[in-house]
Amino acid sequence: MLHPTAIIHPGAKLADDVEVGPYSIIGEHVEIGAGTVVGPHVVIGGHTRIGRHNRIFQFSSLGEIPQDKKYAGEPTRLEIGDHNIIREFCTFNLGTAQDVGVTRVGDHNWIMAYVHLAHDCQIGNRTIFANNAQLAGHVVVDDYAILGGFTGVHQFCQIGAHVMTGVGTVVLQDIPPYVTASGNPAAPHGINSEGLKRRGFSSGAVMAVKRAYKTLYKAGLSLEQAKETILEQADTHHELHALVDFLSRSERGIVR
Repeated sequence: MLHPTAIIHPGAKLADDVEVGPYSIIGEHVEIGAGTVVGPHVVIGGHTRIGRHNRIFQFSSLGEIPQDKKYAGEPTRLEIGDHNIIREFCTFNLGTAQDVGVTRVGDHNWIMAYVHLAHDCQIGNRTIFANNAQLAGHVVVDDYAILGGFTGVHQFCQIGAHVMTGVGTVVLQDIPPYVTASGNPAAPHGINSEGLKRRGFSSGAVMAVKRAYKTLYKAGLSLEQAKETILEQADTHHELHALVDFLSRSERGIVR
């Protein structure tokens, strides 16, 4: 399972069935769970924990020190869950002491080539990152979000659940759940209705989300007024609570 040209530190903790390809390097403080396959020419360093049944393709660099001038060698971490696909040339950095100290990737994510996750990013479950999606530090991406190719996200931005961005989108503010966005800077263009249907949302729930979108973007209301109205709508459609909660925690403002 371990290619003879791979360099694996004696202190690394690998499950018995982990596969490591030619010329890969595994550092001292790395833990890798059962069923994970590490391809050739992969470097995994830092205090990095990788779960079960992941597949990591060639030339990726995981757990390297953050690209942050304030970083002073603190033992920060990278944590990757289970059943993730990480394609070629991806770079995931450790966290920093100025934040929670850990960069996290959840479960069942499909991350395509050349994706960069900077320090302290928090990635949920079942997301899709198309080729060359780039996240600056401290970015939060919630479950089922889809980032189109060459999407760039400014530091501290939040991207809600079920969001979809178009190719080449530049995200400078938060994108609320269910919204599709594109452009430079990103602007809203309706809801991700097809994605919601594929994930089992009823026709009534999709219609409720559409109505909430119109309340937020088309009714001429202030953000606070829109939040109050959507909260009333959530009494009959619980899916809207995620939207209200997101708007309440947004700090950079939302795309408009």
